[in-house]
Amino acid sequence: MAKLVFGMNMSLDGYVDYDRFAPDPALFRYFIEQTRKTAGSIYGPRLYELMRYWDGDGWNQDGRAQDDLRAFAEAWRAMPKWVVSKSLKDVGPNATLISEDFETAIRKLKTERDGEIEVGGPKLAASLAKLGLIDAYHVFLHPVVLGHGEPFFAGVTPKLRLVRSEPIGEQALKLTYAPA
Repeated sequence: MAKLVFGMNMSLDGYVDYDRFAPDPALFRYFIEQTRKTAGSIYGPRLYELMRYWDGDGWNQDGRAQDDLRAFAEAWRAMPKWVVSKSLKDVGPNATLISEDFETAIRKLKTERDGEIEVGGPKLAASLAKLGLIDAYHVFLHPVVLGHGEPFFAGVTPKLRLVRSEPIGEQALKLTYAPA
């Protein structure tokens, strides 16, 4: 049975922002390995549209992309993806659109797969947490204060227990929590 893991970069004041801070090289390499090992990812429409960048070649505009960019693009393209959306009509390669009864679809996915499936997007994670489907939280904490944005815990206040903490590079601390 697969485990659903919600993990994202977060500011010190609890916000997710896709544009205001990015992983340093050490954390980016960590994400490459994580993407290679994961059983897949479940996305909401907004984050999926942002991540579709890696399906194209925009990251390799001059044809001489850095090895890490190429490695991440290859890992992301190879990873199975499920997109929960009523607004999107189609998704890219290696992705499946879930537009109806997402609870049943995600429960089925958990029983049919093994390994960790990442959950991307705070609103989607909140919906899954309300259904009791999130098995772990990975907070990649950055020394940034945003003052606004989308909260990591969007509309839910789960009871959690700290399982592990580990620095990754010089700019991030990975905090792993399980539901208490």
